[in-house]
Amino acid sequence: MRNVKRAVLVVLSLIVMFGVVIFILENQQPTALMFLGWRSPELPESLFFIGALLAGMAVGPLIGFIAYRRKAGRLKSRLLAQS
Repeated sequence: MRNVKRAVLVVLSLIVMFGVVIFILENQQPTALMFLGWRSPELPESLFFIGALLAGMAVGPLIGFIAYRRKAGRLKSRLLAQS
């Protein structure tokens, strides 16, 4: 069973990697972004999309962790107050 799970994980990983490669190859048009008056150099569109995806994958769990810590702290203080 363990080998089946590993094989499924490998297959899914390969599908995602091939999807990313196809996405990058299809979005090679140079684009410049302007944000708050700052202009980026002209880079392929796919670079901006992948960068936004990676930033979201880093920031999302961080915000979730902070919210979990706050909730756990409130719950702990309630339990201590009830004792």
